[in-house]
Amino acid sequence: MAVKQVSIFVENKEGRIKKAIDTLAKENINIRALSIADTTKYGILRLIVSDNEKAIEALERDGFIVKENEVIILAVPDEPNGLNSTLAVFDEKGINLEYLYAFVSSKTDEAIVVMRLENMEKAIEALSNSNVKILDENDIKGL
Repeated sequence: MAVKQVSIFVENKEGRIKKAIDTLAKENINIRALSIADTTKYGILRLIVSDNEKAIEALERDGFIVKENEVIILAVPDEPNGLNSTLAVFDEKGINLEYLYAFVSSKTDEAIVVMRLENMEKAIEALSNSNVKILDENDIKGL
């Protein structure tokens, strides 16, 4: 159960992230989760949003370079070592984790973790066989 994530390439210049967020706000698109990774020249703003198609269209219209890719979203115990027990599944199966970001919601006792893995199909299979709670788009909308 992969979920689509929107990645926006932004110049590392004052106001560029705000402009991307303003673009989404004008279209009434809700941001459910976000992460930014930056270098000296550019950044990648990764988002889980309420409407990918509308977000991509609006961002491209405003001159942003946008890519959509798949991530896995998990609910992990919000306690010490809660994430590590899930990461152990990937270690056991030799699956490389490319990146992750996380958030908590007042509507659940679990932490929500967004992950991009080198082999998404193998990762989903390993997680499913390990009884890890994989979330889908409907689950995210309820948070």
